[in-house]
Amino acid sequence: MNTSISTSAPNRRRRAFLVGGGIASLSAAVLLIRDGGFQGTDIFIFEEMQVAGGALDGSGDAEAGYVTRGGRMWTEEAYVCLWNVLDSVPDRHGAGSLKDAVWDFNEALQSHANARLIDRQHRILDAADLGFDARDRLDVLRLLATPERMLGAERIEDCFTEHFFDSNFWAMWRTTFAFQNWHSAVEMRRYLLRFLQELPRIHTLAGVRRTALNQYDSIVRPMQDWLAGQGVTFQFGNKVVDMDFEDFAEMTEVARNTDGLRVTAIHCNRGDEFFLHQVGLDDLVFATLGSMTADTRIGDNDHAPALWRDKRDGGWTLWENLARKVPTLGRPETFNGNVDESKWESFTVTLRSPLLVKRIEAYSGNGPGTGGLMTFKDSPWLMSIVVPHAPHFAGQPEGVYTIWGYGLFIDKKGDYVDKSMAESSGEEILTELMHQLGFEDILEEVRRTSTVIPVMLPYITSQFERREPTDRPAVVPGGTRNFAVLGQYVEIPEDVVFTVEYSVRSAMHAVYGLLHLKNEIPAIYHGAVHPKVALESFKALML
Repeated sequence: MNTSISTSAPNRRRRAFLVGGGIASLSAAVLLIRDGGFQGTDIFIFEEMQVAGGALDGSGDAEAGYVTRGGRMWTEEAYVCLWNVLDSVPDRHGAGSLKDAVWDFNEALQSHANARLIDRQHRILDAADLGFDARDRLDVLRLLATPERMLGAERIEDCFTEHFFDSNFWAMWRTTFAFQNWHSAVEMRRYLLRFLQELPRIHTLAGVRRTALNQYDSIVRPMQDWLAGQGVTFQFGNKVVDMDFEDFAEMTEVARNTDGLRVTAIHCNRGDEFFLHQVGLDDLVFATLGSMTADTRIGDNDHAPALWRDKRDGGWTLWENLARKVPTLGRPETFNGNVDESKWESFTVTLRSPLLVKRIEAYSGNGPGTGGLMTFKDSPWLMSIVVPHAPHFAGQPEGVYTIWGYGLFIDKKGDYVDKSMAESSGEEILTELMHQLGFEDILEEVRRTSTVIPVMLPYITSQFERREPTDRPAVVPGGTRNFAVLGQYVEIPEDVVFTVEYSVRSAMHAVYGLLHLKNEIPAIYHGAVHPKVALESFKALML
């Protein structure tokens, strides 16, 4: 465990303001203390919600129902920045670090999915057969070999034939990472390069690492507790909507792009109260831009969640306001301008009877926590589920289980429910699921003992939207003196968005960049440069 804390004198009594309480800001705060010599009492985290963690969430109880909006999967090889940061935060329940806790859990409970794909006859498919023909293989290799600048704003569907999109590979790849056919070919290429090592095991998801509980309880809460113990101030319910820049109105366009841009004040509101935080000459500001969980709406057993299209909760406000002032801060409208291309819906089933979990275990051969996504390949909603290890939530009673799932095609009618997924209540989603499994004989008992909470996420895959190179800003925009940006909508060459690793890596670039530290940022993992990995991946592609 790396718990050494820098005592670098120049940064003592210097303040840091972090906008957003997600994993990017939490990681930046850890790095400021560990590597930057900051005192925790000089770090302030502003979060619009009443809870930290951003997309890493987990809430509810056994009676009302548990809920997580998303399901994130980590890998040992590729998440090097994440492990670096978690190795510096102590585990509340053990002698080691949070990294040690995650690795120990996965050593004890290893994943090997036996039922990755299921067809309309409820048969488990041989997912080891990726279903490629010669043209598919050639198209994959062509995409890997094509530079990003030549792909430009192409869609994934521009790069492959219909046969590819009917393959087992695409059913598994798209549901593991949440790709749609219209998403960016550049992002697809990055994913293929970044996760090439997963090709031989995509059908088992054996490379996936999970936390003992949901990632809020396992990661966010202990990080928050450790930071609070260091004196970091969390200001919840504090929405940052704008910033002032030094003499910005008098700057020439060249100066705005290149010369020492400095934040002087942060505009906030809490309810109807508006106020400014003044930023001193030596202070630093780190701002998380955009939000893939903005305007999340939650339904219940009897009601479908609403779909908000008009950016009500403020998750995009700050970036839109800053981008109007600073040309180098990108174009948020590229990512929040088409809800129908970025939305999907998830659901969490709380089971107060082991009946369904035991039936799934008998069907799949996987006990809770040992399988992966089970995808119903022919379902109109392209529904997938996973049964996590129990307990999955802090305080979850013995004998209570959960299932998490989501659908990619939420505007199509179900096979067994005469509604789209977006129009369906939690109970109706459960009905569709039970029929997709072929478990109609226990449907009424499962309904009686379960609660299903559906969640609508309008912008959840917005970071995959087709884009131009300048649509995402650099982590440290050129010429800025005290300002860096974090999260999923910044540009980190070669790395992949929609991962926790991306957010943590952005925090490293931001902290080390603004402080001019010489600390080495762990290299981005590329399986193609490792001969054994490259050979095994090539063999999987060619079979």
